[in-house]
Amino acid sequence: MSEASPQELREDFSFAFQPIVDVESRRVWAYEALVRGPNGESAFKVIAQFTGADLHRFDLEAQNRAIRLAAKLGYDGRLMINMLNGTLRVSPNASAQAIETAVSVGIEPEHLTFEVSEKDEIADLETFLASVRPSRQAGVDFALDDFGAGFSGLNLLAGFQPNFIKLDLWLVRDIHRNGPRQAIVRGVLRTCLDLGIEVIAEGIETNEEFYWLWHAGVRLFQGYLFARPGFETLPNPTYPSFA
Repeated sequence: MSEASPQELREDFSFAFQPIVDVESRRVWAYEALVRGPNGESAFKVIAQFTGADLHRFDLEAQNRAIRLAAKLGYDGRLMINMLNGTLRVSPNASAQAIETAVSVGIEPEHLTFEVSEKDEIADLETFLASVRPSRQAGVDFALDDFGAGFSGLNLLAGFQPNFIKLDLWLVRDIHRNGPRQAIVRGVLRTCLDLGIEVIAEGIETNEEFYWLWHAGVRLFQGYLFARPGFETLPNPTYPSFA
């Protein structure tokens, strides 16, 4: 089977949206756009069809499509969009294109947050910083996803200084039972507090995980405990009781 091109798949992918909640105000703080197949197939199955330059062309199309779909659903709040680090290297104006799309559909640049993954290596930090600088000047925020899963997290915190980090699933899963991971997360929270970086705990599935992280100082959460991703919808979250 030959590799599909972005043109061939133009109508064959869409998005699900999952809320990120502020538990202190009990409101949706943002929605993350998650790529899906036309029948809700996983992001992995969609993205696995692309390699090399096609992957980055797909990434560009996906960013713009996510923005247009969010606007179609009537959402104009904070929107989290995943971006491959390599896309910025190949297309330095990638984020500018997304900003243009957002403005054209009534979403302010200040409401966009691009997520780049710690797992996706940034080979040249200075080039990367230069490529994101215009977007930051336009008001766009950046989040470092999968924090704790890669090998350069602390270097990126110091050099990149994202607006937000998202704690990796490996750190949060059953954290209430794991002393070493608790120590790591406490240290990350202190560091981020000093740097002015907001922490988001993603992948939260149980009350116990939530309670530990909330008592540790986290206020922004994402995961099945609050809401599953909604295919082409903006699901309303539920909140655990806490005091």
